[in-house]
Amino acid sequence: MVTILALAAAAGYGLSDFLGGAASRRARPLAVLAVTAPAGTAITVALALIGSAAGFGGSGTGGLGGLAWGAAAGVIGNAALIVFYAGFVAAPMSVVAPVSALVSTLLPLSVAIAQGERPGLPVVAGGLVCIAAVVLVSVAPGGSSGSRSVAERLRGAGYGVAAGVGFGLFFLFFAEAGTSAVLWPLVAVRFSGMAVALGAAAVTRTRPVWRGAGRGVLGMAIASGAADAMANICYVLATRAGLFGLVVVITSLYPGITVLLARVLLGERMRWLQRIGLALAAVGVILVTA
Repeated sequence: MVTILALAAAAGYGLSDFLGGAASRRARPLAVLAVTAPAGTAITVALALIGSAAGFGGSGTGGLGGLAWGAAAGVIGNAALIVFYAGFVAAPMSVVAPVSALVSTLLPLSVAIAQGERPGLPVVAGGLVCIAAVVLVSVAPGGSSGSRSVAERLRGAGYGVAAGVGFGLFFLFFAEAGTSAVLWPLVAVRFSGMAVALGAAAVTRTRPVWRGAGRGVLGMAIASGAADAMANICYVLATRAGLFGLVVVITSLYPGITVLLARVLLGERMRWLQRIGLALAAVGVILVTA
């Protein structure tokens, strides 16, 4: 069950990134985020109300502790996303993306091991394969960064580390938020994240995509928020069902979903490293499941 939930979370995050990225080709990323964040928040609140009425989602709100962890996760996650996008502008994507993916996986995994999690040998082997897959599928399409200057590559590594630490802390805080309840801590995650997204849009005077954008862009932004909200629920449920380190590794495979969707729906070419990464992802999932 934990593998299925973690894979569902990866699929949701990958779909969300694909839709958000597609919308960002027609509008500024912050303009898309200013719609994606409120959409995800509205869906999460609706699900929390329904879940409370049906008795699903743990014990109440999870207390002030659960809400505080959720709020912290929302702030750090959206701040990391802004740094991630800024890195794409200021440095080579082929450096920022894989470094961020590696750091965001290794940080929570290291914490899980330090806290005493001791998975079996097949799980360890599968986890290592999955980590390699995460890095490979995150390699940005297009040209190599080899022609870039050392300063540009170092700048890209810096952005990647900063974003990766933020994403890793998001996974950690998010898991803590879901220890006592599921849905209402997620509401805290969404509201705090929405505040960061809308605040950044206001500071940069970025208009949301519903002002002057096509319906297709608006629809993709809303759908991206919905996919992200569902992925959040699957991720928290997965952390409650099994080893946290295993959940993080499997969930971190979400860039592979984004790459596959771009290949199938947009006809984008995949680099040979990304193809190897997808194959390794399949092998890794089989190992950790076995």
